Amino acid sequence: MPRELVIEKIEGKPGQVYYPLKVKEVPIPKPGPGQVLVQFKAAALNHRDLFIRQHLYPGLAFDTALLGDGYGTVVEEGPGCKRGLAGANVVALPMRGWEDDPQGPPPGSNFHVSGGTVHSDSGCARDYAVFSENEVERAPAHLDAVGGAALPLAGITGWRALVTKSGAAEAGKNILITGIGGGVALQVLQFAVALGVNAYVSSGSDEKIARALKLGAKGGINYKKDGWEKELKAALPAERRYLDAIIDGAGGPIVQKATRLLRTGGVVSQYGMTVGPKMDWIMPAVLANIELKGSTMGSHKEFRDMLAFVDKHKISPVISKSIKGLDNMAGLEELFADMRDGKNFGKLVVEIDAPRAASPSKL
Repeated sequence: MPRELVIEKIEGKPGQVYYPLKVKEVPIPKPGPGQVLVQFKAAALNHRDLFIRQHLYPGLAFDTALLGDGYGTVVEEGPGCKRGLAGANVVALPMRGWEDDPQGPPPGSNFHVSGGTVHSDSGCARDYAVFSENEVERAPAHLDAVGGAALPLAGITGWRALVTKSGAAEAGKNILITGIGGGVALQVLQFAVALGVNAYVSSGSDEKIARALKLGAKGGINYKKDGWEKELKAALPAERRYLDAIIDGAGGPIVQKATRLLRTGGVVSQYGMTVGPKMDWIMPAVLANIELKGSTMGSHKEFRDMLAFVDKHKISPVISKSIKGLDNMAGLEELFADMRDGKNFGKLVVEIDAPRAASPSKL
């Protein structure tokens, strides 16, 4: 029977509980009008999946498939489909309810990230899923299942933070990407390199910095060292001794440091706060006209633009580790542990083995 990966409910307080993973058997769904049946080949983890297991994510559900990132093949089209996706390799849209408004999800929209919540049954950690034909996009042809699954959520988040929000997605400009090693930060680095942006990175790991340099970063600093901001400023080009933007997923004291690095009117484009849910906004930042811009996910239009860019530049997401088997519990726990402990450099992916069921054509 086809399977879905879900969490099992146990008692515990948010932040203290850690919900076990469970595989449940389900029938193969049938696509309705305008829908497609996708057979998934791979799915990828994001930090939100770890937060879901810790009950630190809003609206979590115990009976819908986890993981918002997925790559698969359209094996059946329902009546009235117009896009001709039968047989195509696709990536699932990792969010719903935001089509093209550049400011953000329209007021009153049911915007949400896919997987593991009560908002919709849109997770990708399963053998089969039915989606609207407009909730999938053709995968870049150069990507295999693992690379395709690793792209959607990190790709769209990084694309909006850099290209839409930062004002620094231009050749010759300087940016700092914090927390290099995470999926979003690495996608930002790859986009920046392809655009000709001078990308500098920060991490608490010298090894991760060294690996980022091999991917095209111009320099890197270890934020655990006192005075790292002075070290970074000295490393910037002589003709441009300032940052145009900081692409940040950490939060914490970044704004205090930013005032010493950013040009007047520079931008902190922030897509996450893994260091803590609060941070200081200080008067020197106001006097420097620094802009703090929150950036969450992206629109369907931005998702299509990101895919086209990846296809054009043949960008392949960095994979930290992949395991085989949707019901490989030991392997799945290893992926979650790597994410929890910050060991990963790149994305964590599960390759979905063949379902134990007849093909849809024989049902």
